[in-house]
Amino acid sequence: MADFKKYIRRSTPTKDGHSKVSMNKLKVLITVVSRSKADFYMDHIQSFGVNMQMVVYGQGTAPQEIATAMGLTDSDRAVIFSMIGEENLKAALDSLEEKFNTIVGGKGIAYSIPMASIIGKSIFNFLSDNRDAVRRNEQ
Repeated sequence: MADFKKYIRRSTPTKDGHSKVSMNKLKVLITVVSRSKADFYMDHIQSFGVNMQMVVYGQGTAPQEIATAMGLTDSDRAVIFSMIGEENLKAALDSLEEKFNTIVGGKGIAYSIPMASIIGKSIFNFLSDNRDAVRRNEQ
């Protein structure tokens, strides 16, 4: 349990005098950006303690007339799925919002969904970017 020490939060004691222990939760951060900016955003998101990402390439479905009217000339998109700790999520979303507003051609959307469960201590440590614990488990 020592390898989980930095991921454990203790709340105030309950009526029976024991405190509840909960692990910091992981979220799936989903970012949709232009395909040409996918590598930039993946590198940027990784700086928030993200240890695993996956990108899926797609294409927008809006009719050409509507896309042209909205100024969307390129419909090729990248959907980036990133596993991120709940404690880093707000900073990542704030940073992405700032990048969306300042980078030319860097518009996008980002949102998160909770990860309900993970089986295995090693998998949790890997997704939580806890490299020391992963190394100890491999030995």
